[in-house]
Amino acid sequence: MRTGGRAVRRSRTDRVIAGVCGGLGELFGVNPLWFRLAFLVACIPGGVPGIAAYLILWLVLPSE
Repeated sequence: MRTGGRAVRRSRTDRVIAGVCGGLGELFGVNPLWFRLAFLVACIPGGVPGIAAYLILWLVLPSE
């Protein structure tokens, strides 16, 4: 997936679990902490929305 000429990739350097939030942070120029908080908030209503989105991105996004 490309956004503005840059490919979306999982980060190898800024990762906690799989690098999804680090890669999104690099792409959008935002601190990855904000993406981690967003996934955490998405996990609050039963866990399925946040976990499912993270797992899908983990499987779909290539690593750097």
